[in-house]
Amino acid sequence: MLAAYMVPHPPMIIPGIGRGSEEQIAETTAAYRRAAEEIAALKPETVIIASPHSVMYADWFHISPGRKASGDFSVYRAPDVAFHEEYDTELVQKICDLAEERDLPMGTMGERDPALDHGTMIPLYFIEQFFHDFRIVRIGLSGLPLTAHYEAGMAIRDAVKETGRRAVFVGSGDLSHKLKTYGPYGFAPEGPEYDERIMDVCGRAAFGELFEFDESFCEKAAECGHRSFVMMAGALDGMAVRTERLSHQDVTGVGYGICTFTVTGKDSGRHFLAQYLEKEEREASARQQDEDPLVRLARSSVESIVNTGKKLRIPEWVSAGTGPVKQSSAGTEDAAQMTNERAGVFVSIHEHGRLRGCIGTILPVTDCIAQEIIDNAVSAATRDPRFEPIRPDELKYLDISVDVLTAPERIPGPEYLDVKRYGVIVSAKDPRDRRRGLLLPDLDGVDTVEEQISIARQKAGLSEDEPVILERFEVIRHH
Repeated sequence: MLAAYMVPHPPMIIPGIGRGSEEQIAETTAAYRRAAEEIAALKPETVIIASPHSVMYADWFHISPGRKASGDFSVYRAPDVAFHEEYDTELVQKICDLAEERDLPMGTMGERDPALDHGTMIPLYFIEQFFHDFRIVRIGLSGLPLTAHYEAGMAIRDAVKETGRRAVFVGSGDLSHKLKTYGPYGFAPEGPEYDERIMDVCGRAAFGELFEFDESFCEKAAECGHRSFVMMAGALDGMAVRTERLSHQDVTGVGYGICTFTVTGKDSGRHFLAQYLEKEEREASARQQDEDPLVRLARSSVESIVNTGKKLRIPEWVSAGTGPVKQSSAGTEDAAQMTNERAGVFVSIHEHGRLRGCIGTILPVTDCIAQEIIDNAVSAATRDPRFEPIRPDELKYLDISVDVLTAPERIPGPEYLDVKRYGVIVSAKDPRDRRRGLLLPDLDGVDTVEEQISIARQKAGLSEDEPVILERFEVIRHH
């Protein structure tokens, strides 16, 4: 791996598309040409491009298959700007082989559109002004965690080494799309903050800090390149790099940043994923020392089902009612109440800051809170349809919380809700219609009652104009 490049992909940067408007981002154009000249000087055999506009799946990294691919900018009224590229099939196969060995969800299955996307073609447009004698590998991103994107980059790095390729990695992605009120996507305060942070982090090649960008923060900033940059960082894992920040512009309301990373040797201090996981394990272990009995019971239930496949029975220490239970705004409970009271319970599992499973009951369906916790912990760990079952190697990184619900209370309107204090249940008004959606209170990224109701409607499958019944409830949240 010779070098890597963080680059944007605004179609307007191509004169045949911009028709003069590209002059607004002349600084970006100049920096792009400089990066392309550097690539040409390295004479790579293969250019690997990660693009957010290639084929994308929630749980799979798609590598474009086949021997060749073409694409053009007809959709932008510039059909004469066309590309005909050859894939590096040997390198693609080696990446797939390593992914299979490492149980990484990455490969050539799932092709939907073989045409090259603009996130791939715009870097090629600049590179091919100076150099043509190379093949490409095109990789899409996924909805998997940032850690998985870094692992994918590491697999690419190792495949490059094993095939003996001279390669460069291009992380294609724009920065925030919410930088200006006059921009096409409007303004959000997270937009400028994202751009400032990402340019600082990449300008220092401090790739370990890429994991610290919260998912909800990135979503509010409306960026499209962060996962590309993380995969790029993984492709440079363990390597010393000479870094240069070439440009950053935000004049159109969308951020365009260019940084270069030239490999200068090995550096054992730059294994950022290993460092991050060690830190996460230490912090998770420290948090677990302070868990109250309800969370401890949920964790024991998850560990039992994941490690042994057996559902936990209510332990003796629960029946004895030992250990304190933390206080919340909704009240306090004694540990003994786990076995002699009934309530609806939600068990939420997070890993590396991302939701990993959440299942619960609005009203109790078992004999006591303890059994409710055990059953819902098992379901959250193994039966949440949004996620694969939790694996044993994930257990040490899990954060678990338990929400004990009060009885739902019907309310006349949204004005009786408080997004921090109350959860909401949205039900179809027709009693024959069983559709119902629930959202817990005080969730990251849910800041208004309107958002809370809208998400609950979506979960129920109820459109925004359908009449509904609103109910609210409180929770005692245990960490």
